[in-house]
Amino acid sequence: MNRVAIDDLEPRPHDEELHADRRPLSEPLGTDHVAITRYVLESGERFSGSVHAHFDQEEVFVVLEGEATFEAYPNDDRDGKPTEITVTENEVIRFAPGEFQTGRNDGERRVVALALGAPRDTEDIRIARIPVLDDRNVSCPDCEADHMRISSSDEAEFECPNCAATLNLD
Repeated sequence: MNRVAIDDLEPRPHDEELHADRRPLSEPLGTDHVAITRYVLESGERFSGSVHAHFDQEEVFVVLEGEATFEAYPNDDRDGKPTEITVTENEVIRFAPGEFQTGRNDGERRVVALALGAPRDTEDIRIARIPVLDDRNVSCPDCEADHMRISSSDEAEFECPNCAATLNLD
């Protein structure tokens, strides 16, 4: 049995620009099969930096306080507008493996949520080229695939799952 006081853990944001209070719980708890992260989002903050999908992991968000807004992109159509879903306190949303999504706090009240992912370690995270989000487009420079896999070698590098071309965003 492992017990962890969440407030004793240091926040670890995905990105310094996000400033969200993100506290991964998997390592301190020693979980083998599920990733657990507690988020506290103030107004305007996001769960992650961009539209993404875990091709080898399902993700579940449990909203404990506030109201979170998620955007989901169907696997077969990322050229259109996303489906926007509002998840309120004591509601849960699940994203299947390969489903592109992003989430944020559009409200005035803070959002407190748990993110659960299974299996725990995801090896295939992809960032999508979403035409409605031009400032966050990531597509293959060689074959123009509409999403790139985050490279396991470097956080700033992406690789194409179709042709293995690489893209560095530095």
